Amino acid sequence: MQEHAFQAQVSEVLSLVINSLYSNKEIFLRELLSNASDALDKERFLALTGVSPGTEPLRIRLIPDEAAGTLTIDDNGVGMDAAELVKNLGTIAHSGSKEFLASLSEKKDMNLIGQFGVGFYSAYLVADKVTVVSKKRGTTEAHSWESEGKVGFSTGEAEREDRGSAVTLHLKDEYKEFLNPSRLRTLVTRYSDYVGYPIELGTQKDGELSFERINQASALWQRRASEITDEQYQEFYKHLTHDWEPPLGRKHFKVEGTQEFTGLLFVPKRPPFDLFSPEERHGVRLHVKRVFIMDDCKELLPRWLRFVRGVIDSEDLPLNVSRELLQDSKIVRIIKKQVVKQVLDLLEEIADKRPEDYAGLWKSYGAVLKEGLHFDPEYKDKLAKLVRYESSTSEGLVSLSDYVTRMPEGQKAIYYILGPNKRTVSASPHLESLKARGYEVLYMVDPVDEWAVRGLESFEGKQLVSAMDEKLDLEHKAEDQAKATVAAQELEPLIARFKEVLAEQVSEVRVSDRLTDSPSCLVVPDGGLDPYIERILRAQQSMDLPTTKRILELNADHVLIRGIAGMLGDEAQKAQVSDFIELVYDQALLSEGSPLEDPARVAKRLTQLMQRSVQNRADK
Repeated sequence: MQEHAFQAQVSEVLSLVINSLYSNKEIFLRELLSNASDALDKERFLALTGVSPGTEPLRIRLIPDEAAGTLTIDDNGVGMDAAELVKNLGTIAHSGSKEFLASLSEKKDMNLIGQFGVGFYSAYLVADKVTVVSKKRGTTEAHSWESEGKVGFSTGEAEREDRGSAVTLHLKDEYKEFLNPSRLRTLVTRYSDYVGYPIELGTQKDGELSFERINQASALWQRRASEITDEQYQEFYKHLTHDWEPPLGRKHFKVEGTQEFTGLLFVPKRPPFDLFSPEERHGVRLHVKRVFIMDDCKELLPRWLRFVRGVIDSEDLPLNVSRELLQDSKIVRIIKKQVVKQVLDLLEEIADKRPEDYAGLWKSYGAVLKEGLHFDPEYKDKLAKLVRYESSTSEGLVSLSDYVTRMPEGQKAIYYILGPNKRTVSASPHLESLKARGYEVLYMVDPVDEWAVRGLESFEGKQLVSAMDEKLDLEHKAEDQAKATVAAQELEPLIARFKEVLAEQVSEVRVSDRLTDSPSCLVVPDGGLDPYIERILRAQQSMDLPTTKRILELNADHVLIRGIAGMLGDEAQKAQVSDFIELVYDQALLSEGSPLEDPARVAKRLTQLMQRSVQNRADK
């Protein structure tokens, strides 16, 4: 035997699993049966793709031995060689193991084992020693792995006639109940009845071991929905995803016509930790005529639905289908379109019938769904009904339908503002005139919103217009328009001076009709990027962006602007005008949450102005 030390993270996981993670110890059986099922899936797939299959039918066996105090889970799947035993059972290969440990350090009973590739270690919930004997398909040698789940494990040569793996649990005294055949039957029915292979229970009769199948081993998705209970759906979902929380929603459907396929789709309650990771794997499990073909078939789901889990079973795809064929298949394109429709129908149903659940769903997956508005405009109308935002007049999330219903008479557009968070955008000076008119403004605080709103463009005939947009078109009474024209004429000398001082910073200076309380604001020129989005792109260094000169708008009625205008005619104060102008520009940057170009210079200028003010008071 050869001794090995556990990878450091494995030791941490084992300690958590054994000492504090689970209150429900019986889940070990579901995890180990799921692993055995995966090994059989791989064997079946290899056989279908031309690699010589074995002669024995694929199966899983449960072999309790009361005398030895052991329970063995034996499969004749693909098996493992010596190197794979060390790799698969001695390390945690999943990239999320660190996040897993961080989560478990803070909470108990997280029920997350399977999601992070550590399902095998659930054996130590009930066993003080685990032995694995495995023989890889196509090889002549078998190998063993053994550990007490403490500091390390040992490997060596072993004896096994057929390919596959046998996991033997040396049960702790308090868990000998799992040797009871009746108890095992109950657990298999509860957790693994829908494993697609026979699960056989071994019993001793007259000194000989005989086996009886104890699961249905039928494809749940092929049954009628009326024949399936909620509990059965939930257990199948857990088997499929290793998620121990019930899904937020499900969709079971069958499509018949030019193409025939069945689907069972789920929306998980909580997002995976790698939802926004570029390496994140997504997709549904693909079967053809009930034969497993591949996990994570991303060709059947767009990336903006990557959180959906489920099974698609096609009657029309060839059994030897490859990813290359999937990418070019007309059948796959038809299936994908139907799958997207079914998911969007499910989300709409949750939104209509369970708004509180949908609020949680949107919090988890809203940013992902909005990617669809940019990448798949054909689904714009469906997605428009699903999007939710916080707003200036309502608590909680607001749908576009709700917004339109509340629009006052005379409002032409749906108004929104982009920014890093609700606190910043709600205080933006760009909203002053809109709020004064009683117009609701949607707060868009996801980085993806800039592209999503461009894909959306309108809803129910109402254009979506940014409160920071250059062409914000607000209706004005005739007397207000006349007053604004006079104010603009009066401020022409000041505007000319602003343009002279800020020639390098802004493209234009003009009198504003969107400000009521603030002295100034910066607006985005036609075709320009929102400053928040521009900052994100620069931080990522993903684009070589040229500097965008924005438009500075001045509030002609503000006492500060009027005061600076009056200083132009006073020769003694004329020198200070440039300092005030630059401070007005800096204040506009600060009010929208943009960084100052030269904070030290701004601080120095403020100090000088305050000193002058204090000196003037002293002189008086």
